[in-house]
Amino acid sequence: MEKTFAALSSMPKSSPLHISRKLIEQLDTEVVGRTREVELVVAALAAGRHMLLEGPPGTGKSTLLRAVAHGLGLSFEFVEGNAELTPARLIGHFDPARVLNDGYSPDVFVDGPLVTALREGSLLYVEEINRVPEETLNVLINVMSESELNVPRLGRVSASSGFRLVAAMNPFDTVGTARISSAVYDRVCRVSLFYQTHEEESEIVQRNMSPAGTPSDGWIRNIVEVVRRTRLHPDLRMGSSVRGAIDSALVAVSLAQLRGVAIEDAGVGLDSALVSLSGRVRLREGSARSSEEIISEIWHEVFGESGAGATAGKVGAPIGANNSR
Repeated sequence: MEKTFAALSSMPKSSPLHISRKLIEQLDTEVVGRTREVELVVAALAAGRHMLLEGPPGTGKSTLLRAVAHGLGLSFEFVEGNAELTPARLIGHFDPARVLNDGYSPDVFVDGPLVTALREGSLLYVEEINRVPEETLNVLINVMSESELNVPRLGRVSASSGFRLVAAMNPFDTVGTARISSAVYDRVCRVSLFYQTHEEESEIVQRNMSPAGTPSDGWIRNIVEVVRRTRLHPDLRMGSSVRGAIDSALVAVSLAQLRGVAIEDAGVGLDSALVSLSGRVRLREGSARSSEEIISEIWHEVFGESGAGATAGKVGAPIGANNSR
């Protein structure tokens, strides 16, 4: 669907709605359970607004945006937000070796992702923007306000039609993050994403399985339920996203083949859950239990009597392996 925002803006007022609805219907087959969020993102981007997607890990922020960008025919610049994202890494730099020979000429400048997005009129996606240093964040704030960037010795880089900044962030209580200033919120439209329903997460797991080896629908629903209960357990301050259920199902297929048993074997199911979920959950401060104990408890609650023999063939985790979490 090769449509750019420049093309949209030149069409009659009735056309963009028709095109957007067609895009929504197309994306419904690609992004599970996100119709409303896709509508909001498409509408805001088509209106020329910058975006902030906010939600826990594994809620499909990157998947949603990539699908929208692809559907609109827009190029996509990805930036991982972290403490090492300096203004120079974001903007670009002059090639030192060539500067010695040619001086500070424009063709010696190596574009960073921000300058590339500005020149090409593409989306700049900044993941985990609340991990970005303040001086780098100030560069983004200025670009959102002025639609241009002034680079020393290079000059002014104006935003081409179609340029949008889209940022994503996890909740504030995630380790290593900081609160985003009101200056950012004042320049973006915000969409909040939460975990999808049980049925939708089960469908996501199904889509990630290969036809050659797939657990039953009931088993998949159960492992999704295990994952969802980790988000509510009183001893866990952070549970697993649907990625934990996907990994549990994939590992179960491989482990069943290795042991020569059925995928639904209790020992296979519990071990696949332990290896896939124990590193994803975070214990509450002061908890005397390990993540393995909690996951085992949840797994037995969900799978019931089918988990009675789950310890058979199980390899135990090292003692104290998760005490630091």
